[in-house]
Amino acid sequence: MDRPPADPYQRDCPSRQVLDRIGDRWTVLVVGALSDGPLRFSQLAARIDGVSQKMLTQTLRALERDGLVTRTIYPQVPPRVEYELTEAGVTLQEPLQALENWAKTHMPTILTARQQYDAALPAVNTP
Repeated sequence: MDRPPADPYQRDCPSRQVLDRIGDRWTVLVVGALSDGPLRFSQLAARIDGVSQKMLTQTLRALERDGLVTRTIYPQVPPRVEYELTEAGVTLQEPLQALENWAKTHMPTILTARQQYDAALPAVNTP
């Protein structure tokens, strides 16, 4: 059965779910952290400052479900688990690195714009 072409501007298009996944802050950081190779959960948590165990677990499960990350369990005591980008996950590295670079480059401009915007707002509790 032929599927219609993906159109994320249509509410029921599955590509919206893909965009939600790859546009998520934790996904961007997990893919970036795994860019240099496989890591254990504790290594990922240490690399991604501020991510909770719950969010990291949810993000890794979602990325595994979407075929972007593999989870390998090594039969040893205690069991060792590593996470690694799949081929599809590796293809995300370049666009997400570009997004990260854009954010770093434009952060000063955005922070200045926020300050100017906030300063121009009328006081909330002005009598």
